[in-house]
Amino acid sequence: MSDKSSAIIQEMSQMSLSQLANAYKIKEAAAEKEEARIRDIISGTAPSYPAIQLFNGLMYRYIDKNLIDSQNDYLKNCVFITSSLYGIIPAYGPIAEHRHDFHTKMSVDGQSLKAYWRHDYDDFVSKKGQIISLLSSEFEEVFSKKIRDQFITVKFMEEKDGQLKTHSTISKKARGAFLTAACQEQVQSVDKLKELTFSDFLFRPDLSTEHQLVYTKKV
Repeated sequence: MSDKSSAIIQEMSQMSLSQLANAYKIKEAAAEKEEARIRDIISGTAPSYPAIQLFNGLMYRYIDKNLIDSQNDYLKNCVFITSSLYGIIPAYGPIAEHRHDFHTKMSVDGQSLKAYWRHDYDDFVSKKGQIISLLSSEFEEVFSKKIRDQFITVKFMEEKDGQLKTHSTISKKARGAFLTAACQEQVQSVDKLKELTFSDFLFRPDLSTEHQLVYTKKV
């Protein structure tokens, strides 16, 4: 773990079981499991797993599992995951099981988690250059506005009876399908992203802007 990640773990190790439950917004019985995980991370006995195999949110469940399990080179080289505990890590970066996000109620060095990580997040983008963001607002807000304005974001919408709509479930599923398609086609440019079709989604140039790609599908 990096020094910054270790500082978070050390801070959480000082919490009582009730404080830990409050920080995670869970019951104390569930907090006992997290307390044990924290102890194992500190002692160095916690097993590690490739990050992209450990996260199980809706977006991740819509990434082709065969691509993930094959340690795909495109995922290795082009995809990075944001974490409130580990910072920004490669898709296959080794991490321990943990329950932690930017809604976790805690501070480190007198700062909120978002403020604590902001410089590191911004610095990553400054070194990497152009970023295609599939982030939820929770994670985009960690970056400074100046850096966020550089992102190319992706929006997914469904069209029914001539009306366009979007909601979080549509977006999360489509992000996974979009990343799968980009991986399968080995896309290396924004223009090539515009040619992708996935789960009946098509690029809509009439709705898109320089910094946002919009894809729609009819239902």
